[in-house]
Amino acid sequence: MDAEEAKAKLLAVQKELGHEIRVFTNTTASGKPDDVSASATAQSQVLKTRKIREAEAAVRRARITKAVIRVRFPDNYVLEAKFQPAEKIQSLMDLLTKVVARPDLPFYIYTTPPKERIKDTSKDFYSAGFAPGAIVYFSYDRPKDSEYDNAVAKEGPYLRDDILLLNGLDLSAEQVDPVHPEQEPKPKPPEVASPLPDPKPAAKKPTKPKWLKR
Repeated sequence: MDAEEAKAKLLAVQKELGHEIRVFTNTTASGKPDDVSASATAQSQVLKTRKIREAEAAVRRARITKAVIRVRFPDNYVLEAKFQPAEKIQSLMDLLTKVVARPDLPFYIYTTPPKERIKDTSKDFYSAGFAPGAIVYFSYDRPKDSEYDNAVAKEGPYLRDDILLLNGLDLSAEQVDPVHPEQEPKPKPPEVASPLPDPKPAAKKPTKPKWLKR
């Protein structure tokens, strides 16, 4: 599909899901998105009063305006979605139900290392430590010895076909046409003031010698 068609498709899917999304492969994925480091050590936290810690936490929370969650699938595809920090993790589960190839099968998400299954989906992203960004992993919740596990669960596809077609599309990075050198306006040379000519002394009117005056 061409650029305009791809853009229209991505916008349509985002409208359907109610969230901005992006799909790419794990080979192009960077580290934890928009992550922030802790602003105080454990020792300094002990020395601070409870009110100060609560005030600082409120300031940090107010500065975080989004939670960018990346869901990695076993087939190396990554789904990135943007949420509000106050939204519940359940909203991510609802989103995944809409985009996975087999929504009829139970699934779960987990973090690693160590592998820890996310069970409490009633937490908001900020309280869970998922804001401003986090990476979680997707897995079907199937018995390991099942026939399905040996087929689809290990090979995929995990996402809907129309979602996979969005691979590599991103509306957040609008491309700008480069300016060709021949189109660039040539800078005007700086204007140099021409030196003023030396002022000539005023010409004296010729006077007649006294002996000629009568």
